[in-house]
Formats: sequence, structure tokens, C-alpha cells
Amino acid sequence: MNFTLVPEVPFKLDGPRGFLVALEQRVRQRGHAVVVVAEGAGQELLNSGGAERDASGNVKLQDIGLFLRQRIEAHFQTVGVPLVMRYFDPSYLVRSSPANAEDAILTDLFARHAVHAAMAGKTGLVIGFLHGQFIHVPIELLASHKKQMDPEGVVWNAVLAATGQPERFE
Repeated sequence: MNFTLVPEVPFKLDGPRGFLVALEQRVRQRGHAVVVVAEGAGQELLNSGGAERDASGNVKLQDIGLFLRQRIEAHFQTVGVPLVMRYFDPSYLVRSSPANAEDAILTDLFARHAVHAAMAGKTGLVIGFLHGQFIHVPIELLASHKKQMDPEGVVWNAVLAATGQPERFE
């Protein structure tokens, strides 16, 4: 069992059915664990009094990764289980990966379509790629709903099947 934490499924760290106990059990049984944490997961665990907002008015998410790292290390030290943690900050990984030829070509095509849209006088849209075609997507459409995973749906059930983790950490 490894672990995936997402914002759509709140979790508790402490307690007999909390995440830290489940992680400890996994490490004791298998000697290792992989934990993947989605952006926005666990925000309720962080002290978010007076949440900051970006220029668009969206709440700025706090760094759950560093918080979890500290809590995991403290928990394992408390229970006396040796732990070697490898923490990968995805923003670093994204910025440190060089673009390959396919990335360069795709970026060029997006840019060309954006320029053509602007030259045609079109505004308030972004360029998308759907079913092999570049399309114009109105910004209002993008801003009209928040993309969320259904915690009762097929994707989350596939995650649970692949990781073997409990449905909830309570």
C-alpha cells in the first residue's frame, strides 16, 4: 500500500485510523512507502487564518508538502522507527526538465494559434487542444467551474485499488 492524498478527500494525520499510523504500518511491513500529494490537499490541516489571495482573488494554497514532511519525520522519531525520506518538490522538477523537440514544437503551435486568434481580433480566450485540433476556449467557460475529482467516481476508486490505501484517513 502506498498513498495518494487529494483535496477532494479530507484526511486526518493523527489518531488510530489517521494517515501517520497507516504510513507507519506500511513502513514497518514493507520497509518503504511512496506518498503522492496533490496540490491543495490537506489545506484544512494548515493554519490558514486570513488566507492570502492572488491578483485574481483566488486563495493561495499553502505548501502541504513541507508541512507533511515535518509531521512525518516527527511521528517516526516519536515512535522510534528509522526513516530516510526523499522529498521531491514538483515545481523544481518541472522547472528543471529541459524541453525536448516535441515540447518545442507543441509550444510553437500553441503560440502560433494564439497569435492568429489575436490578429483576428479575438480576445478573452485561451488556446486548447482537443481531439487533435487546436480550439478557442472562452475564459468564462474555464472560470465557470472548478475542476474536481469525484471521490465516489471511477478515478478515485482506481487510485484506491492501485495503492491499497483506506478510503478515508479518519
